[in-house]
Amino acid sequence: MEHDTDGTLLRTARAALVSGQGALNKSWQGLFHIPLRAWLSYLMARRWLFIAFAIGAVLLNLPLPDGLTREGMIVLAMSVIATILFVTEPVPLPTVALLLIVGEVLLLGRASSDVARSLMNDSVLFIMGSLMIAVAVVKQKLDRRLAFLIVRFTGTRTANVCMGITLVSGVLASFVGEHTVAAMMLPVGVTLIRLTSDDPAQVRRLAAVLLFSISYGASIAGIGTPSGGARNAIMIGYWREFFYDANDPDTWKYAVNYMRWMMFAYPLFLIQVPFVTAVLFFTFKPKQKNIARAVVRLRAQLADQGAMKVSDWSTILIFVVILLLWIFASDSIGLGIVAILGAAAFLVVGLVGWEEINNGVNWGVVLLYAAVISLGVQMKETGAALWIAESFLALLEPVGAGEGFGLWAAVMALSTLVTNTMSNGAAVAVLGPIVLKLAVAAGEEPLVLGFLTAIASAFAYLTVVGTPACTIVYASGYLKTTDFLKAGWKMVLVSTIISLFAAAMYWPLLA
Repeated sequence: MEHDTDGTLLRTARAALVSGQGALNKSWQGLFHIPLRAWLSYLMARRWLFIAFAIGAVLLNLPLPDGLTREGMIVLAMSVIATILFVTEPVPLPTVALLLIVGEVLLLGRASSDVARSLMNDSVLFIMGSLMIAVAVVKQKLDRRLAFLIVRFTGTRTANVCMGITLVSGVLASFVGEHTVAAMMLPVGVTLIRLTSDDPAQVRRLAAVLLFSISYGASIAGIGTPSGGARNAIMIGYWREFFYDANDPDTWKYAVNYMRWMMFAYPLFLIQVPFVTAVLFFTFKPKQKNIARAVVRLRAQLADQGAMKVSDWSTILIFVVILLLWIFASDSIGLGIVAILGAAAFLVVGLVGWEEINNGVNWGVVLLYAAVISLGVQMKETGAALWIAESFLALLEPVGAGEGFGLWAAVMALSTLVTNTMSNGAAVAVLGPIVLKLAVAAGEEPLVLGFLTAIASAFAYLTVVGTPACTIVYASGYLKTTDFLKAGWKMVLVSTIISLFAAAMYWPLLA
């Protein structure tokens, strides 16, 4: 009986093994017998991923140009690949961030701990904290009250509302920084969008004009004052270091103070406000010419909310404190720490729960911005950004752009190109000395070329990661990466023309 039992077990084991092998063979056969149409569909969906890697491979195998290191070429190849993936989006954008992080370690040979440190700097903390604060503000529904105040001022015509949002965003951004304002105004735009329709497909074009009104308003105003962005302070420092001499009255004009900067730059912001609305409406053509329905719903919701509560006033108080700290304490402790402190304050007081923060923040955007900043650091450290600038400027002489109007336009084009691949502060830090030396060599006024460089560094309209304001509005989920290109190149053209006109006609009156 025991023998029979053993035999039965042996036969059962053999049968199971044969059955398992058969199933395994069938699974492998199934893998390699996927219909050709399915393979082609997969390849077509990922075609830009393969194209981007192929272009990167070609760049890495090209002979090194004079003045560019091997590491610099690798960074340029990574930047080209990332830009293609940002625009075409064959994979989720946070995937690009992960690939950049891996590339810095495997291709550049950076220590993983060094790369990790470069990912979490003050700017990333600021983005993360600002998005968390925005979630807390939305929960208290104060965004509805601010939206209603804007609409009461502008009326319900969509174009007027967009212009009002651009103006309000801009005025605030010119004093407290564009990323701060984008985080504060995003809930306002999202509120108006959601009250118009719950179907994202029905309001996609409306969402584009409202959200870009926020980011573009903040960007064009960042040039208005020295406190509007780090790039402005960096250029002021270069002027003083290169040209200012307290004993020479002829150089006193290079000691640019707060008001003098505003005299040069603030009118450019105000002139661009209506152009922002015109460009956005021409590009996206929203179906909703009037958002009266949203305003009616907004008024009804505010009536249901009733009078301001203790939680509302607490939210306002915390936010005002955050703004004051950003203005007066960020130089010493950093914008990011203030943002994190503000988010922690909302959590401690109990105005928002961690589950709501966790669900409301787009963590992929935080990761994406961190990876791009890290890549920008590598562009500067490897000399890739400097090589791009010098190579571009070397092309100006043969085409007659070595002086005058042609030189101005070329410098603005270069600044625009660089600022769309790295932070505007880093762009001015890299390009500033080159441009100012070029001005002296070409017999141009350093003030003019310096202002044009700093102003053009605000033209980061083309990519999601060009500026924190663009990154923040993209985090809403209503925009595609291609939307930035559709409207961005038109904004670059308009802003460049206005700036060049000011340099030729207005600034000479201030000299």
